[in-house]
Amino acid sequence: METKVILTHLPTGLVVTCQTERTQLANREKAMQMLRTKLYEEQVRKQEEEISRHRKSLVSSGDRSAKIRTYNFPQGRVTDHRIGMTLYNLAEVLNGEIGTLIDALQFAENAEKLSQQN
Repeated sequence: METKVILTHLPTGLVVTCQTERTQLANREKAMQMLRTKLYEEQVRKQEEEISRHRKSLVSSGDRSAKIRTYNFPQGRVTDHRIGMTLYNLAEVLNGEIGTLIDALQFAENAEKLSQQN
């Protein structure tokens, strides 16, 4: 008597085989559990991969060449390299008047989010 069960998940093409139990019904139940586990693990892997990809896009490499901002004191200049913005009011920025920089960064972030949605 053959009790082997082969299940195929049609959307993903994932195939599970089970023949460890004595009855076909028990093998089918065990194969369904194995299939559920594999599908769940694949979904978790995809989510973790997406989170990792998103996290890497937020964090730079840490290289010295990966600059965020340059403060040039002789010229009184501040350059934010992430958005390519240069201001010639270094003294005001150092005194805490960074509203212009923050507004520009928020605008750039919102524009990036909109471009990712489309």
